[in-house]
Amino acid sequence: MPSPITVTPGDGVVRLAWTGEVSTDELRREIAEAMTEQPRVEALVDADDATAQRAATWAGLHREGVRRGVGPDGEPRDQIVFARLVTDEPVHEPGGFRSLLNSFLPRKRAISQMLVRDPDGRVLLCRLTYKRDWDLPGGVVEVGESPQVAVQREVEEELGLTIEPRGLLLTDWLPPWGGWDDAVCLVFDGGTLPTAALADVVMQEREIRDVRFCTLEEVDELAADFTARRVRAAVGGHEPYTESGR
Repeated sequence: MPSPITVTPGDGVVRLAWTGEVSTDELRREIAEAMTEQPRVEALVDADDATAQRAATWAGLHREGVRRGVGPDGEPRDQIVFARLVTDEPVHEPGGFRSLLNSFLPRKRAISQMLVRDPDGRVLLCRLTYKRDWDLPGGVVEVGESPQVAVQREVEEELGLTIEPRGLLLTDWLPPWGGWDDAVCLVFDGGTLPTAALADVVMQEREIRDVRFCTLEEVDELAADFTARRVRAAVGGHEPYTESGR
C-alpha cells in the first residue's frame, strides 16, 4: 500500500505533505529519512486541519508560524509552518521535548505601564504619535524581558526619566480589539514626582507628542475608555485584577 505522505526534496529542505489521517510513526520515519539527505524538513498544514497539526507536532515538527495565503477559490487559506532542523535536540531528551512544547503552546503579549503621580494626585499621561488617545507611559515587554525591567526601560526611552518601579498595582487583561490579539497589561507604581519634573522630560519624537499631569476627570476626557478605567482601578488600588479596566 503506497504511503499517504508525499516527499518533495528541495535545495536544503525536504517538504512533506499528506491528506487525511496519517500514522505518527510513519511520519517520524519519513522525517528521519529526510534528515539524512537535507538539514531541514518542513510541512505546510491547513490552519483548520487539527488532525494533521496534531500528527506533525507529535512526530517532532516544531510549529514555526503561519503562512498566510489565498486558496484556488479566492478565499483566505492560511497554513501552519511545521519544521525540524537536523541540529534540533531529539524529542525524547528533556530539552528537546520542552522545545517542542514551547513551539506550539499559547503565548500572550505583555504590556508594562507606569503610574506616576504629582503631589496633587494627578496622573502622568503621554500623547502618542500613532493614536489620538493619551495613555500611561510604557510599552510592550520584549521576549525574555522582565515586565519590571521593561517598564523602566520604556519610561527612559520615551521620556528620558529614570524611575525605578516600586511594585505592581494592577494586572489588566485586554481582550482582542481592532486587529490586536489579547494581552495582559501590568501597571507598576512609579511613585510621586514634583510637577517641575516635566521640565526634565526628553520626549522620544517618534512616539511621544506631549506629556502632562492630568486629573482623573482629564484622564476620562483624553484617554480611551478602557485606559481611563484602568487608570482609575490602579489609582483606587482596590482590585488587583481587572479585565479591560472593569
